[in-house]
Amino acid sequence: MTEPNETMPYTKPLPEISEVTRPFWDAAREHRLVIQRSRGTGKYVFYPRAISPFGPGDELEWVEVSGRATLYTYTIARRPTGPQWAGDVPYVIAIVELEEGVHMTANIVDCDPERVEIGMPLVATYQDVTPEVTLVQFRPAEL
Repeated sequence: MTEPNETMPYTKPLPEISEVTRPFWDAAREHRLVIQRSRGTGKYVFYPRAISPFGPGDELEWVEVSGRATLYTYTIARRPTGPQWAGDVPYVIAIVELEEGVHMTANIVDCDPERVEIGMPLVATYQDVTPEVTLVQFRPAEL
């Protein structure tokens, strides 16, 4: 993936940061991965949400997690999924399973797309795309 810099601004879509998702994006800017966990059950949840899926009496808390994951499934985009990604092909769009059990969608970076395989160990990596937004991606763990 092409990294943005001062001469090449980031031109791809950016996430809409809300009060519910702000802790996730704030931590990502610090190159940390946080997700929500149920105080009642101890189970992790992802995507960020305002209401616990475990019942009306449950509360969700933000906790830092390991950033370790396994590749659950993926596809290789050989044609750009939008004009903004034309310079990135081929690239890997993946669903990863965090060590804590939840799934996230992300790109696999720092790896030849042809070497990607289901079950490979991954670790979170961070792409600072603007002063306000850092994207969470994953790379092979053995790097």
